[in-house]
Amino acid sequence: MVAIITGDIINSQNHTSSEWLGILKNYFSQLGESPMDWEIYRGDEFQLKVPCEEALRVAIHVKALIKSVKNLDVRMGIGLGEETFAGTGVSESNGPAYQRSGKIFDSLREDKLNLTVATGNEHHDGTLNLMLKLALNFMDDWSSVSAEIVALALENPEASQQEIAEKLNIRQSAVSQRQKRARLDLVYDLLNYYAQNIKNMVA
Repeated sequence: MVAIITGDIINSQNHTSSEWLGILKNYFSQLGESPMDWEIYRGDEFQLKVPCEEALRVAIHVKALIKSVKNLDVRMGIGLGEETFAGTGVSESNGPAYQRSGKIFDSLREDKLNLTVATGNEHHDGTLNLMLKLALNFMDDWSSVSAEIVALALENPEASQQEIAEKLNIRQSAVSQRQKRARLDLVYDLLNYYAQNIKNMVA
């Protein structure tokens, strides 16, 4: 079982690729090798293969990294399932995970959503996507500062607020305020729910 994340950068036409491409490549290279595990193509689209258990955390991390650049966002469809054919690159491979990812990614513009999941189980999809829809109410509104604080928290899960404050050269109280504004507590709640239930969700 694998998770395939298909995505594109929202509003990329109003930015130079140098503002976000290096950030994305750097993060993807920590997750695997290109082109077997990830590819960026057609300028601002990408596909990424990760373990099912890590898919939502990775997607939210990507969102935080991209939204740390002012006026940018990202649209992603996560498909979970089997990989039945491994091509020379992730974009040439196939299986239910790839088909689900591509199908729901194509539906995102119509549904006016920026993140959704397809597991092959309608009941679990309904529950998880309702939770994501509610979470997007605040995640889509992250400022670049809020997005940066979420990305740092996900990159450094053991770091204290004081350690993050030192990285950013700000006060610990400012880190606390930024994490509250970003609703980091709810992000963690969502990730914990996903981690505890994902093994029972994939058809």
